[in-house]
Amino acid sequence: MEYREIFDTIPEQFDRYRPRYCPELFDCLIREARVGPGRTVLELGPGTGQATEPILRTGCDYHAIELGEHLAEKMRSKFGHYPNFHIVRDDFITHDFGDMRFDLIYSAATIQWIPEETAFGKTYALLRPGGTLAMMLTNGDYRAPNEALYQKIQEVYSAWFRPETEYRHMHGSFSYEHAADYGFTALERREFPGRRVLTADQYVALCGTHSDHMVIPEPYRTRFFDGLRQAVLEAGDRIVFEDTHILYLARKE
Repeated sequence: MEYREIFDTIPEQFDRYRPRYCPELFDCLIREARVGPGRTVLELGPGTGQATEPILRTGCDYHAIELGEHLAEKMRSKFGHYPNFHIVRDDFITHDFGDMRFDLIYSAATIQWIPEETAFGKTYALLRPGGTLAMMLTNGDYRAPNEALYQKIQEVYSAWFRPETEYRHMHGSFSYEHAADYGFTALERREFPGRRVLTADQYVALCGTHSDHMVIPEPYRTRFFDGLRQAVLEAGDRIVFEDTHILYLARKE
């Protein structure tokens, strides 16, 4: 199983613990891409919809393509009541969109799983002139809020983090900035602050949604997650993430 497919094995945990994006990011995206009624939008690999509902609520013609069977079903159960919601379960890399074209194509920490040539070349071809490619991700800093806890967690990683398969990007290095090499213009990066406070159990559950953490075999797996839990418990059952939500925007002329 490829790393990009493994998330489909934990749809409920993925839905509950993966981080969401801040309202300010969506306000910016909706404004800059002019999302609303009469506009056609494609979300790449929505997972369980961490970045879906704010776009759906604009009344746009929303489409999604999701590789995972269980993730796609979770999407249908959450958003199927929206009349403007459409999803297809398939691989973006090989899917034939026919004559469909979009005003916005966006990805929430998904596009990096696709080879750059396809990620940028295919999205460029699928956008209408004047359309927008948007790519978002979250960088979570838990070191600055508590250096001592951070160091304890690194000790746990050093002792027990033994993934069965080492994570390497399946298609080599991927850079959001490389969109400009495939015809996109006006590439810009915007940042929005956020904050999460998690208990030990919540932190362990979140770590259990990371693809390379999911493939740790026993006996390392139990010792690894127990070590993470104990480190946060000893820090007062509290770990703080100072998040930076990042939004890349690029245009098709």
